[in-house]
Amino acid sequence: MTDAGRGELEGTVRVSEIPAKATESEDPSDGARAGAAGALAGEAGHTLGEGEGEVPAGDAMWQSSPPGSIYDYIKVASFSIGPDGLVDQWSLRAEQILGISAERAVGMDPIDAFIDSDLRERGQRKMAEILDGREWTGVVPFRIPDTAEGERGEEGLAEVYVMPTRTQEGEKAAVCIVVDVRTLRSIETDLAASQSIFGQSPFGFLLIDTDLRVRRANKRFASIFGGTPDDHRGKGVHDYLPRSEAERVSAVLRRVLQTGDSITDMHVTGFVPGSEERRHWSINLYRVHSGSGRPIGIAWLGLDVTARRAAAREAAAARRNLALLNEAGARIGNSLDLETTARELLDVVVPGFCDLATVDLYQGLLVGDETPPGLADGSAELRRVAFASAVSDAPFAGTGAPVAVGAVHHFPFNSPCADALRTARSQSIPGEDGGLVQSTLAIPMVAHDTVVGLAQFSRTKGSEPFGDRDRDLAVELAARAAVCIDNARLYRREHERALILQRSLLPPGDPVASGLDIACRYLPGNASTGRPSEVGGDWFDVIELPGHRTALVVGDVMGRGLRAAVAMGELRTAVRTLALLDLEPAEVLSALDEIARGLGTPGGVQQATRAARRPREADLSEVYLATCVYAVYDSVTRRCTFANAGHLPPVLVEPGESALMLDVPPGMPLGVGGEPFEEVEVELPEGALLALYTDGLVESRDHPLDEGLQAFVGALTDPSRPSPDHHPSTAALRADTHRNLEDVCDHVLNTLDTHHGEDDIALLMARVQGLPAESVGDWTLPREPRSVGRAREYARGMLLSWDMEPLVDTTELLVSELVTNALRYGEGEIRLRLLLDRTLVCEVWDAGLVQPRRRRARDTDEGGRGLQLVGLLSAAWGSRRTGRGKTVWFELPLPNGETELTDPAEALLSLF
Repeated sequence: MTDAGRGELEGTVRVSEIPAKATESEDPSDGARAGAAGALAGEAGHTLGEGEGEVPAGDAMWQSSPPGSIYDYIKVASFSIGPDGLVDQWSLRAEQILGISAERAVGMDPIDAFIDSDLRERGQRKMAEILDGREWTGVVPFRIPDTAEGERGEEGLAEVYVMPTRTQEGEKAAVCIVVDVRTLRSIETDLAASQSIFGQSPFGFLLIDTDLRVRRANKRFASIFGGTPDDHRGKGVHDYLPRSEAERVSAVLRRVLQTGDSITDMHVTGFVPGSEERRHWSINLYRVHSGSGRPIGIAWLGLDVTARRAAAREAAAARRNLALLNEAGARIGNSLDLETTARELLDVVVPGFCDLATVDLYQGLLVGDETPPGLADGSAELRRVAFASAVSDAPFAGTGAPVAVGAVHHFPFNSPCADALRTARSQSIPGEDGGLVQSTLAIPMVAHDTVVGLAQFSRTKGSEPFGDRDRDLAVELAARAAVCIDNARLYRREHERALILQRSLLPPGDPVASGLDIACRYLPGNASTGRPSEVGGDWFDVIELPGHRTALVVGDVMGRGLRAAVAMGELRTAVRTLALLDLEPAEVLSALDEIARGLGTPGGVQQATRAARRPREADLSEVYLATCVYAVYDSVTRRCTFANAGHLPPVLVEPGESALMLDVPPGMPLGVGGEPFEEVEVELPEGALLALYTDGLVESRDHPLDEGLQAFVGALTDPSRPSPDHHPSTAALRADTHRNLEDVCDHVLNTLDTHHGEDDIALLMARVQGLPAESVGDWTLPREPRSVGRAREYARGMLLSWDMEPLVDTTELLVSELVTNALRYGEGEIRLRLLLDRTLVCEVWDAGLVQPRRRRARDTDEGGRGLQLVGLLSAAWGSRRTGRGKTVWFELPLPNGETELTDPAEALLSLF
């Protein structure tokens, strides 16, 4: 041991376990060695605390040196050897280290007791040299003696320092200091590991003492904050962190020191010398203890996480952007309305993406222009369709005067917004000094290479400024909204066209029919709910037929949209064509069924029939199905003939009676084919009300069909509705019943308001006003030449009784021609009938089946000009088949009408 070491050890004042007789020596050198031995022999125990002389319970050692001595870690034992080479004193620490009690050890030969047999000879020589006065130190393998139970003792290594001494009698003896080599090696390993971890750690490592001062710093920490590790000794957290942050960290350090609770991943923000960039560190703190368990400071392990936090912010921004895009995909474009789509965009971006936002669309898009403005027109008029704010409706900066929602405006030609519209490129607009807005992104809304408007997104001061990623997100959001807005524009254009087509196919105004008062209503689907209506296939029609008869039609093409509207138009046109052929109602529906089956196939009904026989090809053709009710009313007989193709039954309300549904066989819908249709004839009393309708009036998702039908019948059975039991003048009756019938329509729609709205509604109501008997002249003529003259006489007399003298000459001439043709080409009896209503109708009936055919007579022909004359003098003429022959008829306008009568003489001259 070096003198320096001895001096250091001698400075420690401890109670020695060396016997008094061993410490006393006549040799000064022996006294020095004995003093050193006494210093080394001081055995460390538990810490006494702050006061000197305090003896903890269970320990026989007191300590006056400051805590943290080397003896807190290294346990030293001692024993002495007498002149006879045997152990004469054995300390308590020797009992702990070597595992032998003092009673057993005293009197033992240490060589025989602790040294293996093969080393005992050498050990005896060393012992003789020691007793001869020589010091010795070295590592000695030893084995704890076997126990009394026969268990073999443990083996170990001991570092032994043997110092010669003399007894009081002057005999040579020795004092031995023993340290377990395993403890020394463990300390050496721990020191090397600590030095390696502390010095080579890639993290900033500090050891902070109980005064919150840096006791030690590693090279990594010094490389960040400058200088050498020694330069940081004695510094505090205030030397490295801003004041507020340093106060927070100091409070945490004190709490760790007091409680012993570790702190993991505490984030600290500050700056490094020579840089203004804000840095972020993740700090781990834990309390450090001495070997005796006494807290001696705090270990600080810091990692620079600035890049990680930036990456985390980027990842969070990416997640936020993806969430916004996902939300945009779910919320934008749910409506085919331009303004609604713009508001949906702002609902997504405010406040999740920005604090303020507006959408401006080109005015041309909103007024239905065919072609949106091109990319070159950045100063065109726009309308502000949406505005959203999360900061109390703060205005945008740098865009001029505030623009109200709905106002039409334009951006100055040299403004960034106009430039964005012209170039279809986004622009970043800085906020004004002193204003609330920090920056604004002006994003053109581009769909299919066409700019449809401009979206502006702004963030207020204090928010995170827009970055490149934000700009890309804004462009994507605006593009999605632009596509939806363009789709809404296209839908609006096509929808308006479809509505024009549909309305053009419905009867204009209030239809007029002989012997009927008509009122009708048509409501597109969703009209009652306020949502955009979709074109459907419902239709109704009122068709005037010869002989003051009227065809009433109500139909419904299954499906919606332009396809259904076009199919409805084709079927309605076919119905009018077939009605003018004066076919029976069942025949009309049969022909319509054939037409409907051919609508979905380019080759018509024959191709559809062949495709139906081949199921694979049948799937390739579209199927058009429709329901229809066709009724023909005769105002003379007040009889109505019905035929039904899968439609809801008509409802009849007789005067003073409850409404009832007519039992008309429903039949199959049009387009199914293969099934005949039945006819039902019903006599309608004067003043009766007939209602035809589509299923949109009585059926909805929330109400079953039966409930809707009962509600409809109940609405028609309204006791407050007057029923005409008397016959006032024709004009007064028509005015009164027309007004009442309009009220009935309104009452029905208001009553059934909760039962409709999803589908189109068509309602056709007719009140029966039969032709009075005095307005009908009916005669039967025998098949003889004199019947021509009688027919003229009957016609003249009836016209004079009706005060229709201006029509006498023309009527006589035309009646003579038709009766003559019936005699010449017809069969059986001849029937002449005159009908006076809004026009004068003359009908000539016979049993012949040959239809009259109009031809142009040559100049040399003596005949063949009769039908030409009928065509020249009448407003209309024609022929139709009947159950027992045919009827040829003509129609003349009344004298008080707007149509002037043709002079018979001029008409005759025009034929030659």
